[in-house]
Amino acid sequence: MTGDLESDYEAAGFGGTLAPGARPAVVAVDIVRAYLDRGSPLYAGVEKAVAAAARLVSGARGRDVPVLFTRVEFDPGGRNGGLFYRKVPALACFEAGNPLGRFPADPRPEPDETVIVKQYASAFFGTSLAATLTAMRIDTVLLCGLSTSGCVRASAVDAVQHGFVPLVVRDACGDRDPRPHEASLFDLQAKYAEVISLDAALAYLAEPR
Repeated sequence: MTGDLESDYEAAGFGGTLAPGARPAVVAVDIVRAYLDRGSPLYAGVEKAVAAAARLVSGARGRDVPVLFTRVEFDPGGRNGGLFYRKVPALACFEAGNPLGRFPADPRPEPDETVIVKQYASAFFGTSLAATLTAMRIDTVLLCGLSTSGCVRASAVDAVQHGFVPLVVRDACGDRDPRPHEASLFDLQAKYAEVISLDAALAYLAEPR
């Protein structure tokens, strides 16, 4: 490879463009207290990203765009968590009944909004999310949440593999370190998704439909 990273990837044929569709939904990935409570083993210092995600969720609701939330929950002892639970011992904080698995004050689901409960990184793996979005005739998903390099990235990859245009909202995703955050956003933009700003996401949501 020669030159800068973006030029190298472009020369290799990466970085095409996915045009957003006409029927978007927001998917808020695992915005839960485990990443926000300082006493949690998963505390990540992602308060700014969560505040941006709250703005995205509010913007979607104001335009009658569906909002779906995900959270992680394991059976006692993680028996339904498989190798993922074994690989990441900190996931024990998501066992059923642990308050760290609950949503913060904002954003949190409204009573009429769908909550997807999952055990693995992707919001699509082993869940009803793809079928739910298809039944709603959704063609584009705006992804926000935690963490960028983990569940957001996995969900974006699965979104494009299920035929939904993934728009990853940069400001509204967070990670415990900027290095995996930025590396993941770069890779998503190059191969799987469109990475956009919060302002661009809100402008897209405001378009007439």
